[in-house]
Amino acid sequence: MEVYDFHVQKRVSRGDAYLFPIMGVSRDEDAPVPQEHLAYWSQQLRSLPRLALPLDYPRPASTRVVHAIKSAQLSPPACRALERLALFEEDAPSGSMDEEEDAYDMRPRTCHLLLAVLVVLIHRYTGDTDVVVASSHPDTGDALLLRIKIEPGDAFWQVAQRIVSVENEAIRHAVPFDDLEHQLEADRLAVEGPSPEGVTHTLFRVRFFDDTNSKVAHFLQRTNQTTDLSMFVTPPNVSVDAAFGPAASESGAASMQSVFRGSTHPPVSVHISYNALLFSAARIACILAQYEQVITAAARDPMVPVGRVAICAPGEAHVLPDPSSDLDWCGYRGSITSVFERNAAAFPERRCLVESMLPSDANELPAPASHVRSVTYGVLDRASNVVAHRLLQAGLVRGDVVTVYAHRGVDLVVAVLGTLKAGGTFSVIDPSYPPSRQNVYLQVARPRALVVLAKAGVLQPSVRTCIEEELDLRIEIPALELRLDGSLVGGVVAEGASDVLEPAQALAGTPTDVVLGPDSVATLSFTSGSTGVPKGVQGRHYSLTHFFPWMGERFNLGAKDRFTMLSGIAHDPIQRDMFTPLFFGAELHIPTAEDIGTPGRLAAWMAASGATVTHLTPAMGQLLSAQATTPIPSLRNAFFVGDILTKRDCTRLQALADNVRIINMYGTTETQRAVSYFAIPPKSEEPAFLQMQKDTMPAGRGMIDVQLLVVNRNAREMTCAVGEVGEIYVRSGGLSEGYLGPPEVTAEKFVYNWLAKLDITDTLAGTPEGAYWKGPRDRMYRTGDLGRYLPDGTVECTGRADDQIKIRGFRIELGEIDTHLSRHPRVRENVTLVRRDKDEEKVLVAYFVPSEEAAEATPASGADDLPEGPSREVLSRIRQHRELIKNIRDYLKRKLPTYSVPTLFVPLAKMPLNPNGKIDKPALPFPDTVLAQRLAQASGASQSARSRSSTEAKIAELWAQLLPSDGSEHVPLDESFFDLGGHSILATRLVFLLRQAFAVHVPLGLVFDAPTVAQLAQAIDALRSGDLVLESTSAPVSSGATPAAEVDYSRDAEQLISALPSTLPAAVGEARTVFLTGATGFLGAFVLADLLERRGVHKVFVHTRASNASAAAQRVRDALASRGLWRDAWASGAVEAVVGDLAAPRLGLSDSDWDRVAREVDVIVHNGALVHWVYPYSKLRAANVLSTVAAIELAAAHKSKALAFVSSTSALDTEHYVHLGDALQSSCAGVRGVPETDALDGSSRGLTSGYGQSKWVAERVLMAAAARGLTAVIVRPGYVVGDSRTAVTNTDDFLFRLVKGCAQLGFVPDMDNTINMVPVDHVARVTSLAALRGAHVPAGATHATVFHVTSHPTIRYNQFLGALATYGWPVERTEYVEWRTALENHVLHATSGQPSDAEANALFPLLHFVLADLPTSTKSAELDDAHTTTLLRDAHELDVVRGVDVSLVGLYLAWLVDVGFLAPPTRRGTPLPPLPEGAVRQAVTRGSAH
Repeated sequence: MEVYDFHVQKRVSRGDAYLFPIMGVSRDEDAPVPQEHLAYWSQQLRSLPRLALPLDYPRPASTRVVHAIKSAQLSPPACRALERLALFEEDAPSGSMDEEEDAYDMRPRTCHLLLAVLVVLIHRYTGDTDVVVASSHPDTGDALLLRIKIEPGDAFWQVAQRIVSVENEAIRHAVPFDDLEHQLEADRLAVEGPSPEGVTHTLFRVRFFDDTNSKVAHFLQRTNQTTDLSMFVTPPNVSVDAAFGPAASESGAASMQSVFRGSTHPPVSVHISYNALLFSAARIACILAQYEQVITAAARDPMVPVGRVAICAPGEAHVLPDPSSDLDWCGYRGSITSVFERNAAAFPERRCLVESMLPSDANELPAPASHVRSVTYGVLDRASNVVAHRLLQAGLVRGDVVTVYAHRGVDLVVAVLGTLKAGGTFSVIDPSYPPSRQNVYLQVARPRALVVLAKAGVLQPSVRTCIEEELDLRIEIPALELRLDGSLVGGVVAEGASDVLEPAQALAGTPTDVVLGPDSVATLSFTSGSTGVPKGVQGRHYSLTHFFPWMGERFNLGAKDRFTMLSGIAHDPIQRDMFTPLFFGAELHIPTAEDIGTPGRLAAWMAASGATVTHLTPAMGQLLSAQATTPIPSLRNAFFVGDILTKRDCTRLQALADNVRIINMYGTTETQRAVSYFAIPPKSEEPAFLQMQKDTMPAGRGMIDVQLLVVNRNAREMTCAVGEVGEIYVRSGGLSEGYLGPPEVTAEKFVYNWLAKLDITDTLAGTPEGAYWKGPRDRMYRTGDLGRYLPDGTVECTGRADDQIKIRGFRIELGEIDTHLSRHPRVRENVTLVRRDKDEEKVLVAYFVPSEEAAEATPASGADDLPEGPSREVLSRIRQHRELIKNIRDYLKRKLPTYSVPTLFVPLAKMPLNPNGKIDKPALPFPDTVLAQRLAQASGASQSARSRSSTEAKIAELWAQLLPSDGSEHVPLDESFFDLGGHSILATRLVFLLRQAFAVHVPLGLVFDAPTVAQLAQAIDALRSGDLVLESTSAPVSSGATPAAEVDYSRDAEQLISALPSTLPAAVGEARTVFLTGATGFLGAFVLADLLERRGVHKVFVHTRASNASAAAQRVRDALASRGLWRDAWASGAVEAVVGDLAAPRLGLSDSDWDRVAREVDVIVHNGALVHWVYPYSKLRAANVLSTVAAIELAAAHKSKALAFVSSTSALDTEHYVHLGDALQSSCAGVRGVPETDALDGSSRGLTSGYGQSKWVAERVLMAAAARGLTAVIVRPGYVVGDSRTAVTNTDDFLFRLVKGCAQLGFVPDMDNTINMVPVDHVARVTSLAALRGAHVPAGATHATVFHVTSHPTIRYNQFLGALATYGWPVERTEYVEWRTALENHVLHATSGQPSDAEANALFPLLHFVLADLPTSTKSAELDDAHTTTLLRDAHELDVVRGVDVSLVGLYLAWLVDVGFLAPPTRRGTPLPPLPEGAVRQAVTRGSAH
């Protein structure tokens, strides 16, 4: 074996590759790895960042990969730009010749520039400044890890130079990749301890390769499962496989040196291999286009900061908003009051408001919506006129603020409309706000009028004092109420005075005729201010109506709709609740407080009200679905705004309302209304739509005349490209006027469009409304939200600019934590905050409401031993739910880097909501962090019970001093200091205590490196002995108990093998008579025909399940005749059917038949089996395993016989063999995959199907029998398909059901997996030859010679299914995720009709298998077939049809059409080949193989 000296560092002449050994390099297995190199990598790769590329689909819960690839050749201009870039000379002082030569050696080559382009794109997509990319050695092609730091201000050329430097350092500290992984895992274990089951720790997500070295393929196979995206740069015309990388050259050996590391500049092709379960093809096409764009931009100025490099490709212009577009700035639709008045005049008796009420004499809640009052448009118009005229009589001036003390009901609508009709600005205060907060709102708003609704109650004394002392009111209406008889009263301001509205009652039928223009201020809403004082946002009349006509058309809203008033009464969305139905002339339904607050009742109220449209916040949506059981079939549109909308929120609502279209809307108080939308179709139309969506719904696209502009944070003159993170600006003519107060406050957030200068014609000038109009203003609002464009131009939010916090130096996204936490099945609601503990340390705290099931399953915990105080109840809940908290923590460790997992989890009975319907974050409790953490630990029963060393005992004592306990003296040995509530300050204190206690210099970082008592004790003992080796602190981690279902089949094999005779006889003599099982099945029929027609066999006893011998003979005849195989001459003695049953003892043979077969037969071909992909092993054991044991017994009875067993590749269906096959195929010349000499140890665990387990056990028993002397062979075929000559096939087959299902659907999935499809006649040939001659081929470790029957040539799913289009079927290839969704929609939508409608698709019986993850499920191990090749060569039958190509698929399709299984093609295409003369033309199923 080749040996490398890790200390030799030799460079050759300029332009040549470096000749260093690197990670993954070949070495003498006994040669030690230099510890200083491992130490370098431990430090270099410590605290690796977690790369989060922009995805198009949700990341699967388990690691799954569907490989796909897209390629593009760089255009000639881009290649020329790359050449100019490579020749760039940075200005630098001249030096000596040696210095110049060293500088030349450090010059970025083409490969480094190409990698730099990729790193820049990653940086721009994610905002990350620390990027890890896996690459390859410049000479040997072995694995290499590069950790590259990049900042927005770095010049592109600097990044390229940094890559050269990082690569050189990686080579200089080379270690084999296996050793590197082992070291890093040991480091991680020392810090974090064992990971929860299923957690994988990836070193990288992206790979880059610039050579065509065959070793790349081996590394690819090792890391495919954990890689999201790989880039290969090659010369043109190099074929690249998505899973295996670049193909070898025609000579069979791949190039050993990249052409991109020399001084020449050849043309470049770029290939991106990606996981199609994560990325769409459109995304990858966009990346390829942007890749070329970066090359061009960097070549223009190599010193341009990477944050300012233009990456937007020309093709993105048609999907991204154009900042210079006209947005109908003058498109004023009139005031909402004028539209309402027109509706009231047109249909005064139409019902407008429907308010649910509680009877005053009710002892219990009546049925929802059973007692209501109705207000017509005419009554509402007259009542609001009275309020408006009274305000005007009191001297209200246009724009004056009118504060309404509100209550949910008809009176609120009256007050708001009256204010607007008077030209006033309404502002709503919720009486449930604390008095101090009410006072602040009054002080900011400075209202000139006050309207108190009678049902709002009496003002608090401190509020009344504020009004009297600080405000100058023109009028107060103290108790506004629209009575049941339609009369309106306002209350009296002094005892004995008349009603305050008395002077205006006579004007009820008279409009005010106040002209309201687009810039007239209509609303004053409040938003939080940075100083703690809320800011008043002035809303304009323009936005109150501008978008409604478009919404009516887009979402089919109209006068027949029934809307709901569910928004917080002081929250600006209450405006849309009121104004949308008033605009359309529809109904507004208003629930009682009990309807909203009683669990499950709100859904019943909506159903009883017949609500068709609702506006919700996500929190209100969760309240709606919580404990709800009443379906809401009438609900057609649900508009969400105000917070992040999750997939779970949508799923819960769809469970109640099958017909609802959910619209996620994005907006802020400053944009005055929701301004973008993302529509989720009803479950009744597209039931699988949500499955394609990520956990958080996108903000969507701008509504009419609105643009969401994602702006580059480092170059504000640029909008972002697809995939790039930037700040979201809203450009619209409908923005609010700005903030109440100094203009500079408004100017900070409301900015004029600097991206384009437009000349806008003012069409409102000279009109009455134009008098209240400031002219066209091309303004944008800076939201402070971060987002990115998806490939179709949709915007997704990625967080807040101020939500990107840092704790202990790590960047943490609170939104990402909340997204993953919301997916936990036992979490109903959640929010994560950063709080500061008593030591002023930042602490991540996750608040959650357990699901109903979780709450019911966990009994309440006592609190008597807990400290008194406001946190007592919270601490009690933490103790009560500590097992759930541990489960949630482990769950998040699978989803997030360790530093992003919250320190503290606080379970709540319910989330506190503010009056706006949002989570009231200041009201969330914050218990003592350390005590809460201790209470959250699992019970002591799970902790190690072993005795403690003196060092451990002393450390535990110190911990107990620092970490307040819940009364227990026991400090666990295996829990992290930080999980128990420790933090950096306490860790520092602990280090000083440790120094005093043990009189050694304990490093300050030791507690972080060894955070458990056990690990810390081991490290301190090492320090005391003068030999600290931190990696030794991590003990081997047990893989855990083997699941019972996996252990059973392995143990059963051991027990069956132990019962075999110690010796068995070997077969002797020529084989003339054969005993065959399973001859009535598809393969068995062809084996029988092959034995009799081609192998010189005189007689075959056919084991057949039947009632008697005559019926058995007829069954055999029918089975062969249906496939065109029967020959009448065989009935004269060549074929004899014997009655039996595979599942019965001794194969179900009678004593006489057993004895006769045992005496006459020379060879047993055991082909029969019970094939079932759902049955567990226990149900298949008798037919598939015990029958094999019986066959062994039969082989040894009387005279010795050979035994041939037809198995299945399902015995190798484990990840071990998938990886082994790929690795051997890519790294060993001439080896196609798993060798036939493998003894199946790799699937002693991990087989998931009962069928595969039964075949594995049968093989192991047979191998053991062969080791004891039995002459035995094993045949393992792949997918057995039709006859290569006649095309007769089995229609009840997964592959041909897949073909038919795709034809019915009109789509085929883009899947590049290989299929081991083998014609049945070839499998029969190999089976016969193996049975008669196979024992002469050396078996090796298996003792029974194994023959793999594999496809030559190899065919892929894209070729196989693509034949449909080739031969004229109207199918379109689509991404697998989209195909899967279309199939599910097709089938599930059909289930709403007759049951037979769903079953009309051929894939219906296999839906569970197909929808799970078809590409992964159908990924099988690559197999070597050297034994089979030898067998065929010796028999002179190597030159036969051994596999399936596209032309043979065409023959199969022709036969399937001819027998009526497949509808004929309807488009022009390649004509189907003719079927041979005499071919059987009737469909056959698999048939029984018993």
